[in-house]
Amino acid sequence: MDVINFPKHKSICYHPSLLPKHRGVSAISWTLISGDKEAGFSVFWADDGLDTGPILLQKSCSVESNDTVDTLYNKFLYPEGILSMAEAVDKVSKGTAPRIPQIEEGASYEPSLGKKELQMVNLLQPALNIHNFIRGLDSAPGAWTLLNNQEVKLFGSSLWTESEPQGQTVEIGENTGKGIIHDKGLLLIGSDGKMVNIQRIQVEGKMIQASNYGKAEKSRESLQLTDEEKSIVSALNQIWSGILNIEINKQTDFFSTGAGSMDIVRLVEEIREKLGIQMQNEDLFMASLFQEFADAVVLKSRGGSKKDLTYNRISLNANNMDINFPNQLFINGQFVDSEHGKVLDTINPNDESIICQVQSASKADVDKGVQAAKRAFEEGEWSKMNARDRGTLLFRLADLMDEHKEELATIESLDSGAVYTLALKTHVGMSIETWRYFAGWCDKIHGTTIPINHARPNRNLTFTKKEPIGVCGLITPWNYPLMMLSWKMAPCLAAGNTVVMKPAQVSPLTALKFAELTLKAGIPPGVINILPGTGSETGNAIAHHPEVIGDPLNRNTSHGPQNHKAHFEKLLEYISLGVKEGAKLEYGGKRIDRPGFFLEPTIFTNVEDHMYIAQEESFGPIMVISKFTSGDIDAVLKRANNTEFGLASGVFTRDINRALYVAEKIDAGTVFVNTYNKTDVAAPFGGFKQSGFGKDLGMEALHEYLKTKCVTLEY
Repeated sequence: MDVINFPKHKSICYHPSLLPKHRGVSAISWTLISGDKEAGFSVFWADDGLDTGPILLQKSCSVESNDTVDTLYNKFLYPEGILSMAEAVDKVSKGTAPRIPQIEEGASYEPSLGKKELQMVNLLQPALNIHNFIRGLDSAPGAWTLLNNQEVKLFGSSLWTESEPQGQTVEIGENTGKGIIHDKGLLLIGSDGKMVNIQRIQVEGKMIQASNYGKAEKSRESLQLTDEEKSIVSALNQIWSGILNIEINKQTDFFSTGAGSMDIVRLVEEIREKLGIQMQNEDLFMASLFQEFADAVVLKSRGGSKKDLTYNRISLNANNMDINFPNQLFINGQFVDSEHGKVLDTINPNDESIICQVQSASKADVDKGVQAAKRAFEEGEWSKMNARDRGTLLFRLADLMDEHKEELATIESLDSGAVYTLALKTHVGMSIETWRYFAGWCDKIHGTTIPINHARPNRNLTFTKKEPIGVCGLITPWNYPLMMLSWKMAPCLAAGNTVVMKPAQVSPLTALKFAELTLKAGIPPGVINILPGTGSETGNAIAHHPEVIGDPLNRNTSHGPQNHKAHFEKLLEYISLGVKEGAKLEYGGKRIDRPGFFLEPTIFTNVEDHMYIAQEESFGPIMVISKFTSGDIDAVLKRANNTEFGLASGVFTRDINRALYVAEKIDAGTVFVNTYNKTDVAAPFGGFKQSGFGKDLGMEALHEYLKTKCVTLEY
């Protein structure tokens, strides 16, 4: 107490919890572990107890479902805490600082989580508890468990709301149960049968994507850097050296030098301040060697994400130069073999010799490519990138094509039989011009505002937005392989779409070389997928895949009622299936006892997203009600968008920021704000996905790869 009372104005402390709850050194971790809906901090007067002194001020924030210690500190506890400490000091100096005694009701004290035995995940509890524990220790010190009897730390936890995916079964914990390694991470199964997905794991001190567990580590090829990017790497070297106080080389490991959590925070902040690039703590965990981290920083500056550049290299000497190119499928930013192992002979038309064998994509490979493109479009780096940055990437791709134009022309000449000078000037030259032209269009695509009749006494505002349509399937001919690819793909990407593309069976090589250049340019994984193969198998699979743009004739799509009897029976079947899947039938569900095909108004609750009645429209008097976490807009948007249909949507709110955010993110062709079904002949009307792309009213989309969203507000 002598030390506490020595200063003229006594002593104050900052504590990351809403006291008296969660006293102790691991307060914010316990806030998350306990599943609290609210977090915050307290500034209090120090006394001789443990976090028991009178409160000077407190501030709070809501806790989102996937918040971690890092996200809470970054978005609230750090920035607001600094301002509030300054506010507290100012009040103390002015003599206006309150002293509010802490009450003991609701008080709690939890132990430090510094001991390893306290960091082990208890898997014999519900999935939500597992998720809360893991995120409460993310990113430090990290929750751990056993994976195939090997200690691993778990990061990037979220509740899994989809159906169980296919993947590799693994042993979890001390004979506790099974887990699944799949393409989105590691699934843990709680005692309630629900699942938690883990994005990243730390194995023997090295952070990896959980989906890569058990896979052999591939060799890497360094990025090709521009002069500006070389300056970034040089500046980054100086930042590392300043923090670690050692000379930095390519193999310097940040953590092996003894660096701690505050050094990570300092590194991220200095990169943001000096280079204008926003990295995350996890970026360093995933790439702790300087060369790996430098590549990640460069790719982030390009708008892309880190991806290894490895492939089976075909090397030839032709046209007095050494050339090389891949011969595998290009899926999700990686060159891979086909599932069924089939290959195609690529013939040189000049002498009928076999240039090489190229992997031929199966239907399963096409599905992998489409799913990668879908993820990139919905939740990857590409989906978060602004239009101008997208244009910068396409300009960089055009520059790389220009740097490699002689090699591209030589490959094109060998593969398609084109005269080299024609291939150089037209096939390749016009391709480069095409990419540069459409790169310039990226930030010039926009909608319009439309005057409509007001719903008096209120008023209305209607505007349209031009948006990408999603995953596009492209199939190109043999005569101008690279140019046809460019003509179709450049506007498609400029509009913000992602692509699954099949080059001509007889001339696929420049497309594969192009795929290599897209990696070097920093195009994010999944944006471009190139699948050589036959038309009957690969082309047919692309053309008929349900996730590619949307097929209005797909057998799973319901467009209005059938004849009345058939539709009525379908509604009864729909209700029966809802009950069978576990939804609660609150009201109705039966035929009304009178002539005619009349159905009682029907209400379902406890409807989960995977259920048939949540995914398919009924076209009848049936209401389906699903709960969502209050305030978690992104989660409910993701759920709302996880359906094949997208005709109309609506939101009622007093918050215009929230309304516009929902209008932007909802995947429906029509959005109503504080009204519903307010249409006007001047305003386009139509849907997305399996609800169709055409617009019946207003100005329709002029671009082949764009869709028009109409937003109508009432005020």
